[in-house]
Amino acid sequence: MGNSGIEWVDNVFDFCVIILVRMAEMLGISYEEINIWLFVVIQPAITMLLFLEILRLKFKIKGNFNG
Repeated sequence: MGNSGIEWVDNVFDFCVIILVRMAEMLGISYEEINIWLFVVIQPAITMLLFLEILRLKFKIKGNFNG
C-alpha cells in the first residue's frame, strides 16, 4: 500500500487503511465514502467546533479580567 520509503510511515499508513477498510465493511459503505465522511465532513466540523470553543473561552477569560 504505502510506499514513502520510510518504513514506520508506511506501516502506520497501511494499518490505518486496514482499519478504514474494515470500518467501511462494517458500515456497508465504500472505503472512499468513509474517507469523505471522516476527512471532509467530520474532521473539519470538529476542528471548527474546537476553534469556536477556544474563542468562547478566550472571550470568557477576557471578560473576567476586565471587570
